[in-house]
Amino acid sequence: MSGSPTETISLATSHTHVLAHDDTNDLHAPQLPNREGPSANPDHKSEDKIKDKDVDDDDDDWEHDSVNPRNWCPTKKWIATTLVSMYTFVAPLGSSMMAPALPDVAIKYGITSPTITAMTMSIFLLSFAIGPLFMAPLSEMYGRAWVLHLANLFFLAFNIGCALSPNTATFIVFRLLAGLAGSAPMACGGGVIADLFAERDRASAMALYTLGPLMGPCLGPIMAGFIAESVGVQNLFYLIAALCGIAAVLGIPLLKETYAPVIKLRRGKAAQDPEKAATCPALTPHQIDRWAYLWINLKRPVILVTRSFICFILSFYMALMYGIYYLMFATFPVLFSEVYHFSTGISGLAYIGIGFGFLSATIFGAKISDKIYIYLATKNGGKGKPEMRVPALIFGSFFVPVGIFWYGWSAQAHIHYIMPIIGTGIFGFGLMTTFLPIQLYLVDTFTYAASAMAAASVLRSLLGFAFPLFGEQMFATLGYGGGNSLLAGLAIVIGIPFPIWIYYAGEGIRAKSSLARH
Repeated sequence: MSGSPTETISLATSHTHVLAHDDTNDLHAPQLPNREGPSANPDHKSEDKIKDKDVDDDDDDWEHDSVNPRNWCPTKKWIATTLVSMYTFVAPLGSSMMAPALPDVAIKYGITSPTITAMTMSIFLLSFAIGPLFMAPLSEMYGRAWVLHLANLFFLAFNIGCALSPNTATFIVFRLLAGLAGSAPMACGGGVIADLFAERDRASAMALYTLGPLMGPCLGPIMAGFIAESVGVQNLFYLIAALCGIAAVLGIPLLKETYAPVIKLRRGKAAQDPEKAATCPALTPHQIDRWAYLWINLKRPVILVTRSFICFILSFYMALMYGIYYLMFATFPVLFSEVYHFSTGISGLAYIGIGFGFLSATIFGAKISDKIYIYLATKNGGKGKPEMRVPALIFGSFFVPVGIFWYGWSAQAHIHYIMPIIGTGIFGFGLMTTFLPIQLYLVDTFTYAASAMAAASVLRSLLGFAFPLFGEQMFATLGYGGGNSLLAGLAIVIGIPFPIWIYYAGEGIRAKSSLARH
């Protein structure tokens, strides 16, 4: 969910502009020197206004202003990054923590349908997909920080509701609402990273941020198996609520606002000079109807994913891997309990393989991404391009089908349990290694980075919701080997040729697109 030196800063961001005539206008960002940078959400101006000396002076002041998040000290930046990553960890943790306890949930509520049983877990991802469409624009209307804080508190409340649910319908409703609240860090987190770090510095921060939505769903089941077996499934949700409480205690006082237009507005800079405010539509959302403003922002992810094939294909590939990831969660309990005769507690340990793959990819994947980017940028005279993220994506894409094949056919053959776990580790390494460059490419490429990230989040959460619903039936028909071979084939068809095409053709496509920064 996820940087780089030597690149002249192009403004990588998640920002919102109110454009009455064309909400997909091509907005050009100024190029800036090394250490300091503009906010990730700059005040874009038309060419005639760029010539205005007052505007230039204001921009120059903001470039060097200590409250500009790009100019915060490293400690403050990394505290903010860690807190956002913590928020981003807790919500996905709640999405899958109940995975090894699905049989216990079925018994508790008398569920007999495998589809309904899987839905109790995956329904979370349905609203997790819808939420970013609202949370991303809200974060650009009112700021990142309080959207994150309030969503975390609602997530706490809805998980308590899950713990106290008396029947299946109530439980599913609270899971749906929890997914909606939990989607806020996914919608806003990438924007916070872009607010804080220039492109040359972003890989490590994005890797830490991406680790949350990938490690959370992995660590949750490892803990949950023993908790559900010993003290009951409802205590899983009390644990999630407690983690939300810890995140709130740390996050509310320490996480400061990072979104530049909101910071400027709160300082009263825009109000001091109406002409300057007019050059920055992002600072004046309240001058138009709020619903019209929200609608402009809601439709932007749809515009990006439908009008940009690059955005669509990268988002779809990420979604395919995410769907396979959650399909594994839904089918692990059956595989390891029925084939390998694990108890509920021990079956949670089967998720260690994916977690190890994620950790190794976080350590090595970010370094590989940085080294490749630096090498290519150096060859290009020190100037980086978004396409220089793609070789790391191609590298990771080869591990994804290998891991899926390994997992599927070792499970099919019923050989030692460590073999399918090793397969999931290889898949996890490939998944994390591809997620990082995809997210960096989207942030680097599109003018509306938050909307691009929201579009990707919607697609991947939709497939994460859908795949577990048919997983058990697919494996019953095709077997673990055949079913996973089908999925690995899709990963090969989508994940290898298209990134190669983007590497060679991406720059030309971006040059012709009004959605991409230039």
